[in-house]
This record gives sequence, C-alpha cells and structure tokens, in this order.
Amino acid sequence: MSGATLFRMPRTKRQPDAAIQPILRSRSMRELDRVVRKIADKEVMVTFIGESGTGKEVLARRIHELSKRRSGPFVPINCAAIPEALFESELFGHEKGAFTGATERARGKVEAAAGGTLFLDEIGEMPIAVQAKLLRFLENRKFMRVGGTTKIAVDVRLVTATLRPLDEEVKSGRFRADLFYRIQGISLDVPPLRVRQPDLPVLVRQFVSTISAAHGMKPPRFGRSAMAALRHYPWPGNVRELRNVVELVCLLRDGRQVRVRDLPAPLRDVVPVAPKPSADGACGADVVEVRLDQSLEESVDCILGAALDLEGGNRSRAARRLGISIRTMQRYASRAGHPRFVSH
Repeated sequence: MSGATLFRMPRTKRQPDAAIQPILRSRSMRELDRVVRKIADKEVMVTFIGESGTGKEVLARRIHELSKRRSGPFVPINCAAIPEALFESELFGHEKGAFTGATERARGKVEAAAGGTLFLDEIGEMPIAVQAKLLRFLENRKFMRVGGTTKIAVDVRLVTATLRPLDEEVKSGRFRADLFYRIQGISLDVPPLRVRQPDLPVLVRQFVSTISAAHGMKPPRFGRSAMAALRHYPWPGNVRELRNVVELVCLLRDGRQVRVRDLPAPLRDVVPVAPKPSADGACGADVVEVRLDQSLEESVDCILGAALDLEGGNRSRAARRLGISIRTMQRYASRAGHPRFVSH
C-alpha cells in the first residue's frame, strides 16, 4: 500500500488565497480546473453538479477570482438553508414596513453582489414562487425589493450548484423549465473524494496545517495504518467530512502520532489487514494495490509513494528498489504530481 510510513506534515508557506485553491493532484480535478480556467473570464452561466461536500463553492470562488469581476464581491447563498417565507427578502431585500418585523430597509444578496458574482448553492431547493422572480431579474437585470415600488438595476454574474441535475428537477415539477433554460450555460460535474485518491494526502496536509495553526496546537503525525484507513474509507461526506475528521484528530492528538484507534469508528472499520512479517523480518509491504479504474498517473503516484515509504523517504534507495535512476523517478513523480516532489 502507498502511505506505509509516518506521514509527516512538511512546513509550507501559507498562501493568502488558500481558501479558493482547489487541490489538483488527481486527473479528474486537473481536467475540471482546466475548464474552469477557460470559462472564468467569460460572462457565461455555470452550474456545478456534485455530491454535498465536494467543494462546489470553492470552485465557484475560483471562477470569481479568475474572472474580470475579481475586484467585486463574491456572495454565496445556500438555498436549502433559507425558510421559504424569507427567501424573496433574502434574495432581493425589503423596504421598511414591508412585513411584520421589517423595521428598516435591507439590501438583499443580489444587490450585495453588484459588480461581482452571486453563487446560488443548491438552487434546486429554491421555492417555485421565487424561481419566477429570479427569472424576471435574469431577463432584464432589474428587481424590486419586497414592499418596494422602484426597480433597481444590478450587474451580477450568476454561478449555481446542485446535488442533482436540474433537468431531473424539471421533470419532477420541482424546478421551472423556463428558468432552467435561462440559466443553462455550462454544467460541470464535480467528482467525489472517493475517486480523487491523489488529492487525499494533500488535503490532509493542508487541513492539518491550517487547523493546527488556528487552534495554536502542534500538527499531529499520521501513522501508516491511519493513512491507510483514510485512503480506504469511501468518504460519503466528501471533503467536508475529511476536514471534520482531521480537526478532531488535531484536537485529540496535539503533536503526537495518529493511530487507527484515534480515528472515528467508521474509519476504523475499513482498515486493511497489515501484512505479517516474514521470517527474515520483511514486512511484505512491497505489495501495492493498483486498480484498473485508476489513471496511469494515479497508479504511478501509488507506486512511488509505496517505494518512498519502504525506504524511509530516501529517494535514491526508492529509485534503486524500482530499478530506475533517481532522475527517471523524479520525472515520473513530477508528471504524476506526487506531493513529495512538488515544491510548496
């Protein structure tokens, strides 16, 4: 298995825009980012489709930061978290006295996003009545606050995200067909974490660094079995779930080694059986799991990681074990984006 020795977190320089930088070690994420870069500065509507916790908002922010609107605001709205009765006011604002409790004028999210990007997360959860008003705004870029009589013109770019493809929501009657066709621009699928194996150790390193610093604690060190558990777990909650697990570990294992028993129960249940030592003391860890559904780069990354782990991180010995020169190993590692060969 790859990740067969202590996974120590290297010291890295903290980037000011780290919050909007997706991890791009896996081929699927690199291909997605290539498309994001091409369309970022084009005034086209974009919809991200993917499971909860896959990082759709991170990608929406990346589009904003790479666009001509980067100097403007990025305003996210979680459509699933707003009560239906308050949705129109949250989106378009309201005038004083528009309803009980409206003691003063309030700007909505659309107005707050003027000159920038409005991100509607889980747009499929938007109430039908509000969908009609959003459609009218998108057609003429004008709206009225709740209780208002004056139309307000606002220039925003719309980026959306959904768990399920919106055409399925249209068929079920939960989403207006006219709004669907109005916002239908470019749809991008965001892969779940379970198919992004090369991204996982980099995400762990990033979370350990930022979370430990935020809590003023020493970063923990992941043991071989703990890292194997992370690699084999299917992560139904995706990147969000991984971050929560890493935060728990950081709080419980301040500066110490992380063992399998320190992980939440669901992760402890998927740990593969470690190979038994042979008579001469060899651990048998030179057996590497490579799946046919992996890309060549992901398989190379797995093999390089295992060789480095077996040789305690020594690149020269790892290259000899694989029967290649150190220069060849570095070339393969660079192509695969192996984190130990990538400068930070």
